[in-house]
Amino acid sequence: MDTKEKFVITVAREVGSGGHTVGRKLAAKLGVHYSDKELIRNLREKFDLTTYAIEKLKGEKKSWLADFMHFVAPVPKVGRIIEVDAKYLQELRGDVTTNDIFKAETEILKEIAEEGSCVIAGRSGFFVLRDHPNKVDVFITASRENRIKRIVKKQHLNETEAETVMDSIDESRDNYVKRYTGKSRYDSRNYDLVINADNHTEDEIVDIILSYIKQ
Repeated sequence: MDTKEKFVITVAREVGSGGHTVGRKLAAKLGVHYSDKELIRNLREKFDLTTYAIEKLKGEKKSWLADFMHFVAPVPKVGRIIEVDAKYLQELRGDVTTNDIFKAETEILKEIAEEGSCVIAGRSGFFVLRDHPNKVDVFITASRENRIKRIVKKQHLNETEAETVMDSIDESRDNYVKRYTGKSRYDSRNYDLVINADNHTEDEIVDIILSYIKQ
């Protein structure tokens, strides 16, 4: 990848792997824009949905569930891992489907990549931006044990709650990626570089990615 030209780095990651922080630090070192919550915020504004609703909608195997969620009641803790300060009580628009979400997400990702060099967190970037001429796709994973420990620490949950959150998000994200890309997000062939975060600090992982890019 030529960093002298406009480039894109996509960083897909397992929840609890530290990939979000890695992406942010990588973008800072490269001096480029980092796209993560911005994407969800744009989607939320487009469809008048909470972040939690969007993540759940994306992960469903069906286009829309008639009895999707009881948003007249507080959202369970699984939503906290996505956005701690989300407004959970909100009326849903029943005409919004996962197809709408993916189309909007595709448009937003391409717009971000077109604006300039950037690091993009997950969001099927490896597939949506597959034709970008100057791109590197990274996937960050970690052991189940270490992921749970990180979620416990970051989200102030007990181990059982953290495990439930982790499994729910893993399934939701993989369902979404499979539906619209025909690929599993865990298939290493989707990426140029796969990194196991165990025994590495976030800064060390950033250095690994930078070293790969330079080579």
